[in-house]
Amino acid sequence: MSPFALSVLKYALLALLYFFVLRAVRSVAIDVAGPRREERARPRSGSTAAPSKGKPPTQVLVHEPEGRRPRSVRLSGSVEIGRAETCAIRLSDTYVSQVHARLYGQDGTWFVQDMGSTNGTFLNDRRVASPVEVHAGDVVRVGKTLLELRR
Repeated sequence: MSPFALSVLKYALLALLYFFVLRAVRSVAIDVAGPRREERARPRSGSTAAPSKGKPPTQVLVHEPEGRRPRSVRLSGSVEIGRAETCAIRLSDTYVSQVHARLYGQDGTWFVQDMGSTNGTFLNDRRVASPVEVHAGDVVRVGKTLLELRR
C-alpha cells in the first residue's frame, strides 16, 4: 500500500476517533445538565396542592419487560424502586438506576419521586421532575418496567 493511502487512512481514523470522543462528551454534558428549560417550565402532571380526585393506591403491579408474570407489591411506608438490593421493588431492568424512584405516603396521599435517575421516571407518559401525587389507575414507568398502581 502506498504511503499516501496510509496517510489518508490514518487521518480518517483520527477524525473518526475525534468525532466519537466529541459525541461522548456531549452526551455526558446533556445528562449532567439535567432537563431542558422547556421541560422545567412545563406544568407538572398532578399538583401536590390540588385536592385528591382519585383513590389512593394500596398496591403496585410490576410488569417487567422480559415477559415475566406480573407481581404485586403492597404499599406501606416509603417504597424505593431500583436495582439495588436495598430496594423494596427490586428490578432487573438494565435501564433502571440503582435507586431509581420512590413511592411514599404523606397525610393519606401517595407521591412518586424520581431519585436522580439517568433515564427518568414517567407518570402516565409525563416525566416526573419533582414529587407528583399518584392515584389508583396511574402507571409509573421506570426504564422499560411499568408499575401499575391499584386500589
